[in-house]
Amino acid sequence: MSNDANLDTTLKLANDKKHHLLVIRLSAMGDVAMTVPVLIALTNTYPELRLTILTKPFFAPILTEIPNVTVHNADVKAKHKGVLGLWKLYKELKSSKIDGVADLHNVLRSTILKQFFRIQGVPFLQLDKGRKEKKRLTSATNKVFKQLKPMHTRYSDVFADLGFPVKLKKEYILPNKKLSITLIKTTVADNRKLIGIAPFAAFKGKMYPLEYMKTVVKQLSDFGTHQILLFGGGPLEKQKLESWEKEFENCISIVGKTNFKEELALISNLDLMLAMDSGNSHLAAMYGIPTITLWGVTHPYAGFYPFGQAEENALLANRDEYTLIPTSVYGNKFPEGYDRAIETIAPEQVLQKIKDVLCLE
Repeated sequence: MSNDANLDTTLKLANDKKHHLLVIRLSAMGDVAMTVPVLIALTNTYPELRLTILTKPFFAPILTEIPNVTVHNADVKAKHKGVLGLWKLYKELKSSKIDGVADLHNVLRSTILKQFFRIQGVPFLQLDKGRKEKKRLTSATNKVFKQLKPMHTRYSDVFADLGFPVKLKKEYILPNKKLSITLIKTTVADNRKLIGIAPFAAFKGKMYPLEYMKTVVKQLSDFGTHQILLFGGGPLEKQKLESWEKEFENCISIVGKTNFKEELALISNLDLMLAMDSGNSHLAAMYGIPTITLWGVTHPYAGFYPFGQAEENALLANRDEYTLIPTSVYGNKFPEGYDRAIETIAPEQVLQKIKDVLCLE
């Protein structure tokens, strides 16, 4: 743990009855979603604890339903850009009388903020990203293939070092959200149970081929037992998913039809989510939705498995054929040809797993 806090100050902070902690996690969506069970554990264990979460405005709907949580917007592209902008941000936060800082991001911006908080003598603990272990896990030579500490545990460790240890429990999830009448009419009008599918990922190495996923969607549509909601973003993804909506019955693309808060409400009411190793899997997991994940050049051993999900719900590329998996933590680096590793997961295998989870014949 990167730690400049004075131990006596940290212990005194933990022994106080009321505390106000700043929690820093600026991005990305999946990483912000992974903080949720840890923050719920904190507020359950320490009900008088107040948390201010420093993050991007877009992510606020993920966090605002947690008790005792306030979101402070980080405008890193304008108002809070650069060192002077971070100084303005620090002064905003200072006025909130922060007692301690849990930096769950540990990037240059938060490290600069650390220097400012040192002026006040405020305990400032930073995430240990486990870079050395991850480098060994993803190495092409002398690979050490073993399970690393989950990110949820790494987040918890930061709070434990601040003096607020927590025990993560599977029930530390958000409740499902009530759907508006408009949302019901446009997406779940026939009251069918819902399967969410998020077929896209940031990098090719961890995205299931669209022709394979189309086969899955077609078979699910033909079952006629569930309504399929397609999740994505951006004009190209919107175009692709709308073409599937037109081609298949029982299939609706929600891209461009809802705001992020409404999208979260829909996710919270799913019976199952099918996603890549991506942010949507973590959004579903924070509501306790059964989530099937497809893994290409990345692997759950890196510590990014969705919270509380059964291990058997991860469908992995064939490591006998692609022996260097995982080739990177984020899926952005892989040897030639490894972008096809995820093709070793057959559509029939995905469909069977969906049937198993939903108890379909």
